[in-house]
Amino acid sequence: MSVKVSQLTKTYGSQRAVDEISFEARPGEVLGFLGPNGAGKSTTMKIISCFIPPTEGEVSVCGFDIAESSEEVRKNIGYLPENNPLYVDMYVREYLGFIAGLHKLSNAGQRVGEMIALTGLEREQHKPIRALSKGYRQRVGLAQALLHNPPVLILDEPTSGLDPNQLAEIRALIKDLGKEKTIIFSSHIMQEVQAICDRVVIINKGRIVANDPIRNLTSRLQGSQSVMVEFTGKTTADKLQGIPGVIKAVSVGGTKWRLDAAGDQDVRPSIFNFAVENKLILLEMRMEELEMEEVFRSLTAEKTAPAKGKKEAK
Repeated sequence: MSVKVSQLTKTYGSQRAVDEISFEARPGEVLGFLGPNGAGKSTTMKIISCFIPPTEGEVSVCGFDIAESSEEVRKNIGYLPENNPLYVDMYVREYLGFIAGLHKLSNAGQRVGEMIALTGLEREQHKPIRALSKGYRQRVGLAQALLHNPPVLILDEPTSGLDPNQLAEIRALIKDLGKEKTIIFSSHIMQEVQAICDRVVIINKGRIVANDPIRNLTSRLQGSQSVMVEFTGKTTADKLQGIPGVIKAVSVGGTKWRLDAAGDQDVRPSIFNFAVENKLILLEMRMEELEMEEVFRSLTAEKTAPAKGKKEAK
């Protein structure tokens, strides 16, 4: 059920839209596929979905090669593209029935009903798609992607146009689907990526600049970790800096402290033991990490060259 991309390249004339990228999306995880506009995300997703051919490299979906078995690849993929093309003159249930017919589903009526319920389209099912808000059109697009129960889902900006309530529902749905399917999820909303994805691949100028679980990525870029703690009683910085792994303790008011630790060592068990040994009750203990937005900017921001005749500051 996995998606494997190996040394994938796509060129348009002299421009390399995708430049020898390799990654894998595995079952049971939601993979965030991120990058700035023009980075090569949509091109890669279109190649995986057999919409356009690669220039070089290999891609397989559920063991089927996109060049040799494109029909089998399409059967195993549910795809919601960014522009969400729909037949807007059709009614919601009519459209989903039409898509079920294209997939030659034997239980078309039952499956359409299940997808309408799953994506919250019950009240809209007898309306023409043209009359729907953008958020409900996204739901229709998601329903058609799920209709044939594919093991792989490719979702390009699936939460675009959703209101906060819809956002929470679709987020929960994607997380739930990710427990048994392989999901490649693309979005420009970093809070959504942090909430939904287990791992991220970040592409910039056609090349992969990161491929890591979110926590590993934020810790690696941060170079250290910070833990915010609050105790019921008083203690001192000297005592807190004696906790194994803690290199700095800073009071942030009252009984609250920020404890800095080097590297990716998890110091929370040691902090808990410290509280027990000193007869303190922990009221709060939480990790402070870089936000995905900061990680994204750090890895994809343009590096401005120093002006001619000027030396770069050291």
